[in-house]
Formats: sequence, C-alpha cells, structure tokens
Amino acid sequence: MDAMPSQPAHVNDRPQDWDSRYSGAGATGVSWYQPEPEMSLALIDRLGVPESAPVIDVGGGASLLVDRLLARGYTDIDVLDLSLTALEIARCRLGSAAPVRWLHEDILTWQPDRRYALWHDRAVFHFLTKAIEQAKYLTIMRRTLGDSGALIIATFASDGPERCSGLPVARYDPGDLERLLEGFTVVVSGREEHVTPDSVVQPFTWIAATRGGAQLPT
Repeated sequence: MDAMPSQPAHVNDRPQDWDSRYSGAGATGVSWYQPEPEMSLALIDRLGVPESAPVIDVGGGASLLVDRLLARGYTDIDVLDLSLTALEIARCRLGSAAPVRWLHEDILTWQPDRRYALWHDRAVFHFLTKAIEQAKYLTIMRRTLGDSGALIIATFASDGPERCSGLPVARYDPGDLERLLEGFTVVVSGREEHVTPDSVVQPFTWIAATRGGAQLPT
C-alpha cells in the first residue's frame, strides 16, 4: 500500500542529510538501528493495542518495527519519515503487497487524513529543541489521536547524548515527558540503554500512555 504527500517539508531544512546517512551507512549502520525493537513491542503489548487498530510509526524510516508488527498480524500501519531513502529501504524489504502506507512527511507540517489508535515515536521528538516545534508536534499528535488512543514516545534520557547526527537534541526524564502529556494517563515509563552499531551506549527514556485513561478499541 503506497501513499506519498504532495509537498514534503523539511525538519531542520536537512532532509538530504538524513538520506545521505542511510545511503552511506545503510539501514543497519545508522546509530539508531535496532536488530530487534524489543522495548517498542513490549510497550505495545502492555497497552493492549489490537491487531486491527490503526498504528503510526513516526520517524519509523527503515526500522524493523513494522516488520515485527506485520508478523504479529497487524493490518493497518502507517510509517512516516523525513527520509525518502529510509522509507524506500523498508518498502523494498517488505514488498508492495504489505498493508503499509509510507508517508514521506515532515511531522511539523504534516496534515493527517485519519486518526490512529497508537502513535509510536522512537527518537523524533528529542530532535525538536525549540518550544514552538515541541508545541506543534504535540498539537498534531493530539489531533491525530482524537479523544482516545495511546502513545509511545522514546527520547534521549537526561544523561544521554547532547547531539545526534550532528544536531542538538533535547533530553528528558520520565517526569519531563509526563508534564508535556496533559490529558494522558501514563501506563508505564522507564529507561533503556541502547547500544549503537559502533558499541556506544545511549540512554533512552520511554513513556507509554493512554488519552484520558481510555481503553483501546478491540
């Protein structure tokens, strides 16, 4: 399943840099690569997201999360990323018959055409270092989830890297993220120490929450 926007915009005005990182290092050489998205899958299980629920992976790029969700029987997945190269890697890996929409978009200017039961973001939000960017992101997320739904967000922890891929990042502990999620009920939060392909340890903060404590549809 294919979908492409008419005018993808540019976070940090550097989409070509993200493409070049994937082109140069390959999907398994970039620092955020995970051979298994264990924390994501564990939190999705904890939230009880049904296999028929619409799911969006924000910044999913070439991540293997979409593969694992498909293998588990999920049938309605959108993957959004600024890098067309990353999306093409995943699309070629899974084939055109996969029930996935590939959205080449800037999250800050994206205009969603539907609502989702789950918003998943591993390592996008922490690149938004300005208050206006963070506010736009949260507004789009809330609008996209509507009055119900769940989210999973992972950022660099407060003792994590100060920069990634040459860009400054914001760092968070669980309390920081919870304060940004007014109207959401936190189900679980925690810490993960991600090991990059170059064996560098990067501490992450994870949070999973539901909007207003709502139960996801079955």
